[in-house]
Amino acid sequence: DVSSPKHGEVDPHNMPHVGGNMWAGGTGGRDTAGLGGKGGPYRLDAGHTVYQVSQVEKDAVPEEVKRAAREMGEKAFKQRLKEIQMSEYDASTYERFSGAVRRQVQSLRIILDNLQ
Repeated sequence: DVSSPKHGEVDPHNMPHVGGNMWAGGTGGRDTAGLGGKGGPYRLDAGHTVYQVSQVEKDAVPEEVKRAAREMGEKAFKQRLKEIQMSEYDASTYERFSGAVRRQVQSLRIILDNLQ
């Protein structure tokens, strides 16, 4: 069961973590920032294979936990914007322009990675 969202501990060796309720950047777990899990405050990609919990499990997260996770994610987003000296308007403008060329940038990255 989910209890309350949190960032989680950072693994100094960046080992892949699947499931559980401890590691930041893990996959398929609960309560911590990561991918494919449920009840975490925000998505955090540590570069590992993502294991997804079912939508039924995600839908079963209590509303108060979802609300707390959204609030924590919003707070972390605003803090990150402050760190990089960017306003919310700047972020939305960046996202609009970035989204328009996202596919082309991804294609270019693949081409460059293959050339290396």
